[in-house]
Amino acid sequence: MHPESWQLTDDLDGFLARADGFLRSRPAAHTVPLTVTDTLRRRGLHYYGREAPLFGTLAAADGTVVATLVHTPPYGLCLTPVTVPQAAALADRLADLGRRPAEVSAERESAAAFARAWQRRTGTKARVRTRQRLYRLDEPTPPAPMPEGRPRVAAPADRGLLVRWFEEFADAIGEGPGRDAGAWADARLSYGGITLWEAADGTPLAMAGATREVAGQVRVAPVYTPAGLRRRGYAGAVTAEVSRAARDAGAAEVLLFTDLANPTSNGLYQRLGYRGVADFTVWGFTG
Repeated sequence: MHPESWQLTDDLDGFLARADGFLRSRPAAHTVPLTVTDTLRRRGLHYYGREAPLFGTLAAADGTVVATLVHTPPYGLCLTPVTVPQAAALADRLADLGRRPAEVSAERESAAAFARAWQRRTGTKARVRTRQRLYRLDEPTPPAPMPEGRPRVAAPADRGLLVRWFEEFADAIGEGPGRDAGAWADARLSYGGITLWEAADGTPLAMAGATREVAGQVRVAPVYTPAGLRRRGYAGAVTAEVSRAARDAGAAEVLLFTDLANPTSNGLYQRLGYRGVADFTVWGFTG
């Protein structure tokens, strides 16, 4: 597989014209590029950052797309499954263009293949930052017992809270400054994409979000409870509610990612009826 086999572009519409069928063929495995490109189409190419995104497709001899990439700086490269030669070809192509992704996220073997190829090609150091598991909702199982409180879809009056909690969430998972929290809140509020768990007096206790439905899949994210309110069941209750609502709205697949280093969240989501689909790895690059 030669480097020029990867077709790279900053044209979102052109990319989707080539890749949409491929991405929709495995909506669970391709949940991230599906939702990211849908967001870019709706909110603009600079929704995730100032630098223009890059998109890529790899086609077989008959023109059938077999792999894609989406890169939205300052966030990392999102890569669908690739072989070792395909990963090496991509590393060569990106290096020749002067593209320098800070990290790559993909299914475990593909992420490792690209990280090793990138390290060889550029001399940068590569290390694992996060190991994740993609889960799919199987049989919804509400928490028992349910905690105090009730769910409520966030409204424009909650914008300040959502901005603050999103910034706290990003800091907690190590993202730091990146996406504009206000733009994120506005995007989610535009379609009722955040649900709060609140006390009887209306005090917000936790939140869970869900992406728009694309290709029959919805991904639950983010899930956040402020530090002083954790371990009281609020995250499980609001996640169960968001998951139920997505299923009731017609989503064929309800998905979420967890950090495999966090046994608490992995255990919680399994108790709610989620089952593992695939493991993903995020590799970071320095130097």
